[in-house]
Parts: sequence; C-alpha cells; structure tokens
Amino acid sequence: MRKILAIGGGNIGRDDKRINTTLFDREIIRLTEKKNPKFLFVPTATAGCNRYCEAIYKQFSKKLGCTVDILLLINKDPISWVIQDKIGHADIIYVGEGNTYQMMKYWRKHGVDKIMKTGLDNGAVLCGSSAGSIAWFHAGLSDSWKSEKNPEKLIKVNGLNYIDALLCPHYNTEIHRQLAFKKLLKKTRQIGIALDDLCAIEIIGNEFRILSVGKDAIARKMWWEKGSYKEIVLPKNEFYSLDSILSKYASSQQMSLVI
Repeated sequence: MRKILAIGGGNIGRDDKRINTTLFDREIIRLTEKKNPKFLFVPTATAGCNRYCEAIYKQFSKKLGCTVDILLLINKDPISWVIQDKIGHADIIYVGEGNTYQMMKYWRKHGVDKIMKTGLDNGAVLCGSSAGSIAWFHAGLSDSWKSEKNPEKLIKVNGLNYIDALLCPHYNTEIHRQLAFKKLLKKTRQIGIALDDLCAIEIIGNEFRILSVGKDAIARKMWWEKGSYKEIVLPKNEFYSLDSILSKYASSQQMSLVI
C-alpha cells in the first residue's frame, strides 16, 4: 500500500540545533508499524552534505530509534545491486532537501528513479522535505537554477509521478513562489498542492490528510478552471479521499471524509 509523507519545509537540525519537524518524524516511524524500522537517507539533492547526514542520524537514530543507512550517489561510483539492496530493505526512504533538478538527474543516471518503485511496492514509507517532497509527485516548483544574479529563478522539475499533481514547498516563506506556481498551473492545467513550511501531506493508499506544526501552517489545493484561478485551503488532521484533491471539480464541501 502506498505510504507517502511530503513535508513543505522545516528544520531538522542541519544548519543549527533547532528541530521543528518531530511531529512529522514520529508519524513517519508510526506508519512503518515497527519498533526499530530500517531508515534509508537519500541526500542526493545536497550531494551528501555531512551536516545533514549527522542531523538525520541524531534525530532518527539516537532520538527516535531507527537503524539509519545512507545512499550516496554523487562523487561515488554506486553499484546497481547495492542501490537495489538498500532501497529494497528499507522501511523508510527519506529524501533530503536541496537541488531537485540535480537530484533527479543523478537518480536517472544511476537508475534510482526505476529502482525506487521497489520501495513503493514493498510498502516503505516514502518521505522527505522540499526536494524530498517534490520527488514523489508528477513534478514540482524548484529553485534549482537560482543564482546570485537571479536568486528567485524557479523551474518545473519532474518527479516520480506517484501522485499525479504538481507540488510547491515553502509556499508561505518564499513569497516569490506564489505567483510562479499559479502561472505554472495555468500553463500545465494540472492540480497543484502548495505546502507551507511546517505543513505536510500524508498519503496512505487512496486517502490523504494534512498535518501541521501549529495552526498557521496550511496546505492549499490550486487549479485553473475555464480560465479562472481556484484555490481552497485543505482541512487538517482527518483523512479524505485522495481523488477529492486530484480532481478539478471536487471542492472542499465535496470532500468525502474517510471514517
């Protein structure tokens, strides 16, 4: 059964000691239904940043009791069977933040985009933040090509298409994403899901719910219909049919609560 938890953004202790993702992190572990799940960290988007790996180890191994392994793809010569073995035996596959375009490029180079289907089929929890949330969707809005001259440059990057929608992370904290995402949705005619920092969408099978740290962080469904822009704030905590956000014609009032 498909199990995905995509986080819009947060701090897991990589750049400082603050950690504000523990609610999501505990839910990721709960979804495995195991006491000491096997946790695979895939930090391709940050080229295997040591501080990031250390932060993940402290949070998920020392604090939350997982057995943590790391899959490095950049500046390495990974062997296909090793990649298959790590992904195939993981209970949790956590994809890190960073350069989404670079990440997907290396995944395709080493066949990770195809091998990752093994994790999906095995029932592993597929999760991550920012780039690690875009990964599971059809595509997402990424700042992978930003530069000093153009720090707000955004592009569409294709993911693995396990969820047929476009995802925008950091929607409330990186304001320039808001107009860019609306323009992208108008151009592509797809459904968009916009996640604030400290907000996540949890998908189990064909059901979803929105989780957040605090009341201010929210998730939005966004789309264009007959030339008009539409947007609704998605309700939190309760499970609903996933079809209700993947269809253009399902409003918040039409969402069927899953009992």
